[in-house]
Amino acid sequence: MDVPESGAAGTAAPNLAEGFPAATRERWRELVAGVLRKSGVAEDRLADTPESVLATRSHDGFDIEPLYTCEPPAADPGYPGLAPFTRGYRPGGGVAGGWDIRARHTDADPDELRRRMHNDLMNGVSSLWVAVGERGVPVDRLAEALADVYLDLAPVVLAAPGPDALAAATALLQAHADADVPDGRVISHLGLDPLSTAALAGECPDLSGPADFAAEHAARYPGLGLFIADGTLVHNAGGSEAQEIGSAIAAGTAYLRALTAAGLELADAARRIEFRLAANADQFSVIAKLRAVRAMWNQVLQACGLPADQRGMSLHATTSDAMLTRRDPHVNMLRTTVACFAAGVGGADAVTVAPFDSAVGLPDDFARRIARNTQSLLIEESHLAQVIDPAGGSFYVEALTRDLYTAGWVFFQELERAGGIAAAIEHGELRTAVDRLWERRRHDLARRTAPLTGVSEFPDPHEKPLVREPDPAYPAQVKGGFPVRRYAQDYESLRDRSDAHTAATGRRPTAFLATLGPVAAHTARASFATNLLAAGGIAVDNPGPLGDAQAAATAFTASGSRVAVICSSDKVYAEHAEAVARALRGVGARRVLLAGAPRDAYREAGVDSFAHKGCDAVALLTDLVDVILTDPPATTTDSARPDSTGPDTTQGARA
Repeated sequence: MDVPESGAAGTAAPNLAEGFPAATRERWRELVAGVLRKSGVAEDRLADTPESVLATRSHDGFDIEPLYTCEPPAADPGYPGLAPFTRGYRPGGGVAGGWDIRARHTDADPDELRRRMHNDLMNGVSSLWVAVGERGVPVDRLAEALADVYLDLAPVVLAAPGPDALAAATALLQAHADADVPDGRVISHLGLDPLSTAALAGECPDLSGPADFAAEHAARYPGLGLFIADGTLVHNAGGSEAQEIGSAIAAGTAYLRALTAAGLELADAARRIEFRLAANADQFSVIAKLRAVRAMWNQVLQACGLPADQRGMSLHATTSDAMLTRRDPHVNMLRTTVACFAAGVGGADAVTVAPFDSAVGLPDDFARRIARNTQSLLIEESHLAQVIDPAGGSFYVEALTRDLYTAGWVFFQELERAGGIAAAIEHGELRTAVDRLWERRRHDLARRTAPLTGVSEFPDPHEKPLVREPDPAYPAQVKGGFPVRRYAQDYESLRDRSDAHTAATGRRPTAFLATLGPVAAHTARASFATNLLAAGGIAVDNPGPLGDAQAAATAFTASGSRVAVICSSDKVYAEHAEAVARALRGVGARRVLLAGAPRDAYREAGVDSFAHKGCDAVALLTDLVDVILTDPPATTTDSARPDSTGPDTTQGARA
């Protein structure tokens, strides 16, 4: 329909909203309350702010609201290249050429490393992140591995923990000299990070030695990067976004102090520190934390007295190790795509996408190709870098940036009050804070309110696990050191136990489904139970419709199972559940579960626990795997059963 312009030919533009009620927040709240009322939400929760029922509490203590508007107005994020650098420190952003595509290499074989680095550089990668020493290529063979790299064009960032760090740095600089790269054109990064190295090894951090080494070489190599302020230490231990950015800023501040104490000028020291953060599949949190951390660093450098044009941050985002799964690892391609998208939108200067099989072992060539092409596609085909800070101005993103900045700054101040991050690592304050957060995250993972596709949700029970060579550089737990965790680890430990049992006996651990009533009555809960059990590596024996307790007991005996799960509708439960539970107990079931909400009457009849939305799936599955994989005496007495509350109210053993 053609709509005449206002004032054209003496006519006024029609009011298309005429006849409709005004769109106000109050009217929206009325509509929300109506929907929630139909869902059974109590009336007292709908009185003033019904939308609060839909809010989600973040791990950092603030709510994620279901709707953000211009009220209250968010702080002005400014412009790219200008303080507070929320929108990036480069005025032109990545419009001209995108971001730096940085590939991580952990091969210990210098010949294989040389081949793979050359392949990456010929196919879109612009910088290299290379593990050297005990967790990578030997120090004395680094130059050999770098023989095909034009070091004045493709910078190398080292990952060399512990005693190998300074030797690797020396070897890298010698490789540049051997390649006739002028000192003024050295643009690689020594990757020094004694804080993370000491934390992971369970040692007391020593910053003075690396700082003295860095200061000694800084004047000769004006473009050389020196230190990495790495927030992934906290992220990979299960910490929150605010803890990650707060600890990264604390690390940057510690390195700034160490470098200036070693003789570097403040501005020179600041520009030689690169920050590293993890990007996971929670895309809005990633976008917001990358925006927030730049503003935090600006605040630190402003307090140090640096002018605005010297307060920029070099920011490297790498896809999260903690989010990667060993089970159904091809789903990791989707996770890393979302994470890379978020890192690009958030304005990372360099991005590393981990190959999808990284959690399994040393990535193969196909996985590496997919990882680098993920970035190339987002830059070249999706044109993700053509707009600077495309999320800027979003009511939600601006509010989330503000909230993460506030929470991150509070955590940074806590670390400073502890004497700085080095002291917080040495005395355990950092680990204590992260461990508390991890327990909350683990609680959500166990109850599947934080689902893991292909692991805790929709697992593939017939999956053939990938096999890869061990990766010497993949994060590993050192006794007494800072923890290294993955979100899927509890479920995958159960799957590993199940696989070992299957390999030894030729039979997958199996639970019997007592599917009562017609198919329409039991299918929904049988499907729920099947999915839940598969997350622990437990197969199901589904006999089809069962009419009564005697039929269920007979079918259970024929199955040879030790565990039974009653599945049907509430109506059928009311008629048969108690009798079926008693009958299953009577024929030797070691555990009887019911798919549905807990009820005391069913417990009294012999039901041990309940499989329902929000139950502690890890505790429940651990108990079932323990029962199925042991050889217990058959018994029907109450004394042989665990506490009647079962794993619904107790943590139980965790794999």
